[in-house]
Amino acid sequence: MCHMDALDTEIQAAAKKRAKAEEAFTRVDAELRALLVQGRAAGKGPSHMAKLTGFTREWVAKIAPAPSTEAMQAAIRRRMDENAARNIADSDD
Repeated sequence: MCHMDALDTEIQAAAKKRAKAEEAFTRVDAELRALLVQGRAAGKGPSHMAKLTGFTREWVAKIAPAPSTEAMQAAIRRRMDENAARNIADSDD
């Protein structure tokens, strides 16, 4: 192997840092995308999640398209059941 000077060493170190940063970004990006899909399945809209993330509504909608009708209906039923349970608990007070 040839002799490396200080600049070569710095370039090599910077390239390693970049590779680690790229791996970390990819991992966290995948986590965010999965959470956006979960949010849509839970009935959250792309505008709401765009406000939370700072991304555009269009980007969020592209990453997490509208869930299927079945999933949407299940989310609505779940929210209605939660509201009904809250109303019953409030009336007991």
